[in-house]
Amino acid sequence: MKSSVAKPIIRQIKDTRDALDYFEQVTLPSEDEKTQEIIKNFPTVYIHNWNESDDYEVYVGESNDIFKRTRQHYDAAVDKSRWQSRLLEKNARLFIIGHEHFNKSLTLDIENRLMHYMMSIERVRKVHNLRDNPQTSYYPMEELDEIFSKIWKDLRKENKVLFPSESVIKDSAIYKASPLHKLTKEQEDARDFIISKVSKALEVGDTEQLIFIDGEAGTGKTVLNSSTFYELYCRAEENNTDLKCHLLVNHDEQITVYEQIADKLGLTEKYGKVVSKPTTFINNHSEEEPVDVVFVDEAHLLLTRGKQSYRGKNQLQDIIKRARVTVVMFDENQILTTEQFWEAHILDQYRNIAKQNDNHIVLHQQLRMQADPKTMDWIDSFTKNCEIKTIPVSESGYSIKVFEDPEKLDNEIRKKAKDKNSSLSRVIATYDWEYSAKKRPVNHLLKYWEVLVGEWHKPWNRELELELTQKEKRDIKGLAWAEQPQTIDEVGSTFTIQGFDLNYAGIILGPSVKYRDGKIIFDPSASHNRLAVQNRTLSDGTSRKFGEMLLQHEVRVLMTRGVNGMYIYACDPELQKALINASK
Repeated sequence: MKSSVAKPIIRQIKDTRDALDYFEQVTLPSEDEKTQEIIKNFPTVYIHNWNESDDYEVYVGESNDIFKRTRQHYDAAVDKSRWQSRLLEKNARLFIIGHEHFNKSLTLDIENRLMHYMMSIERVRKVHNLRDNPQTSYYPMEELDEIFSKIWKDLRKENKVLFPSESVIKDSAIYKASPLHKLTKEQEDARDFIISKVSKALEVGDTEQLIFIDGEAGTGKTVLNSSTFYELYCRAEENNTDLKCHLLVNHDEQITVYEQIADKLGLTEKYGKVVSKPTTFINNHSEEEPVDVVFVDEAHLLLTRGKQSYRGKNQLQDIIKRARVTVVMFDENQILTTEQFWEAHILDQYRNIAKQNDNHIVLHQQLRMQADPKTMDWIDSFTKNCEIKTIPVSESGYSIKVFEDPEKLDNEIRKKAKDKNSSLSRVIATYDWEYSAKKRPVNHLLKYWEVLVGEWHKPWNRELELELTQKEKRDIKGLAWAEQPQTIDEVGSTFTIQGFDLNYAGIILGPSVKYRDGKIIFDPSASHNRLAVQNRTLSDGTSRKFGEMLLQHEVRVLMTRGVNGMYIYACDPELQKALINASK
């Protein structure tokens, strides 16, 4: 069916005053009347861009008068402290974008999405915009997606490096964690609530305030976290107020993503190191001089006992003492190790303090998985109730398939990964095969630490990185595990995939997940996840094991990664049989 939406008008010129004058006085008058009308009299969107070393820096804007607005930018270029000065120093280019349906609201949404996309691009080092301005309801809002896709496709014709494919951008970890996402109503209400609470606490001088956000996997906690964090900095800058705000996460992959976001949005340059791991923050800040606000993503990964450079007993408590307001994003179904284990009565103390102060929010809406309620119920039954129901036929197109052997599952994931619309598809597994980042396999016949099932075998995550060339290592620097091309030949674990999405997840349920007497059971003796199966000393001095519960959480993390579907193979014969029967 042919689209009824007209093509955008895109013109690229050298980003100088002389080039703009020539475009206005010579080039544009030679175009047809409709093009002249759209560029001169309609709102337009524009992109200033220039090279910085091998990368790009950009500024995205919109205006009712592109010529007047661009000359204002040139006038500001004399100030060396402003981004516009780069236009005089660099060989900059300017894209001017028009469309016959552009109005103020539509151009603002196009501008917002361009900012979001540009910030997510590997070769874009910095986006100089301060903030986004998402619109709610307007005509022709229903045309936004189609008009934007046409704009992006035409921009790609001009520069494929600066404008990679939409699928590549949407699969990037930075895009998914970006503070520039258009929020859902639930997220927007939560963000406004948090900002209101933070503003009041800072105004009256409160300290050690806790805002507690509960939300299961895929309910948008990370986006809410990054969006609120960034919004507070934007408001502080607009009001010219001093703000000490930090974002923490106890996850090696996720910390890299947040650091890149802070760099690209200019926060690191203006405010210093505002993103860090909890131990680093605790060791570098005192209770006597608390910061204003701390956001903790994946707060269920905080340590609840000492470990290596962390010498305390509870990271959450130590963070609260070092901040006037602490905002935590929590999902107790994603606690994976005894170091992170919370005794119920202690966790309830923190949650109840937040509730008593009206500082508790629960996120309900599933935003990651394109799954209908019946599919989510099947996953919940498996991962929470240890039951296997009949696998439903999804009304939303979400695919759950059981494979008779791991090789066929692996081949299907490889097919998905070759499709540009599902390139972020990977095999992941329970931690039931030996692995060590610090030493090589004892069996010298093995080149890698591997997942082995019968004759099928595949290296664990991070193994193939050792054999990459220096250039290849540079190319993947800063990319999440699943975004790295060589990882299609590896098997991921919860330690590399937690907090991230896949298009399709190929899940190997190892020997620790069994099926006996009509129930799924978890066998710690079959797991190699030492951090999950070791003893934990409780507050009363007793020592207990929590391996079964933590291995159950491990499976839930794996089963909530796939946006479009998951493929399953179980090593336990009885579990595999039950899954096959459930799929008939």
